[in-house]
Amino acid sequence: MTIQREFVSLHTDPQQPGIGTIWLSRPPTNALTRQMYRELTATAADAAARDDIAVVILFGGHEIFSAGDDVPELRTLTREQADRAATVRDTAIEAVAALPKPTVAAVTGYALGAGLWLALAADWRVAGDNVKVAASEILADLIPGGAALDRLTAAVGPGRAKDMVFSGRFVDAEEAATVGLLDQLVAPDAVYDAACARARRYLTAPGVAVAAAKDIIDGRCDGAEQRRRYLDVFAAGSNV
Repeated sequence: MTIQREFVSLHTDPQQPGIGTIWLSRPPTNALTRQMYRELTATAADAAARDDIAVVILFGGHEIFSAGDDVPELRTLTREQADRAATVRDTAIEAVAALPKPTVAAVTGYALGAGLWLALAADWRVAGDNVKVAASEILADLIPGGAALDRLTAAVGPGRAKDMVFSGRFVDAEEAATVGLLDQLVAPDAVYDAACARARRYLTAPGVAVAAAKDIIDGRCDGAEQRRRYLDVFAAGSNV
């Protein structure tokens, strides 16, 4: 079953049971617009609600993951409109991060600016060994949003985060893997298949336990909520 929106869709394949793919498709660069972000939020909700999907892959196609925000569109906005657009963007990226299922970003070509932040919202990143990533906003006289900076700093530490953000430089795949931005490097034409192979590791994990552990690890639960989620998992697995 495929849920198709204009630029973002949710695919399942009988040959890959339990895996759902959120597919970005806005050629040639998958530049992210407000419409794409809204579609991504809705598609993440679809994936979360589907009982036939246990693991989600985030994919931009075989050529490029995403070149980041559509800067020409951003430059048409007023300050107030830019504020609303930032909320739309942050909501979409958080919707991916908060999916109550394991997520794998299959990264090809480039993941720049918001494209990198979207990839970092997934639990793991499988990438071609020719990819380049960047916190590229400063090249357009912009900076990443606060949550993006938090994720980048958590991944690489404050010193490297500042280097990437202040310079906007493109980081190659080997360096990105070394500093923790990418989890696995494969041949460029094997990215999606490798993401599926990683996804299959988690197909049989109990959903209630996965969702609870993910929220706790990612810091979405305070102490009381952690205890409640623990008891929910206990009850779901109890035969008493």
